[in-house]
Amino acid sequence: MQFIKSIFSELLGLFVDDGNLALQVLGLIVIVALAVRLGGLMPLAGAGLLLLGCIVILALSLRRMLRR
Repeated sequence: MQFIKSIFSELLGLFVDDGNLALQVLGLIVIVALAVRLGGLMPLAGAGLLLLGCIVILALSLRRMLRR
């Protein structure tokens, strides 16, 4: 039973390694979606913002990890 728990724990860790990272990306998606829907931002510009925002969030997360 412990072996199965260990496997599930490792699998979960692959997808949710840094909860802060996941929350930041989710927040970015919500902000950009609202900007496209309510703010009149063009969808292609929204896609560019998502790409740029995800790259920045990932770079900052990597920087934090390297400092540890």
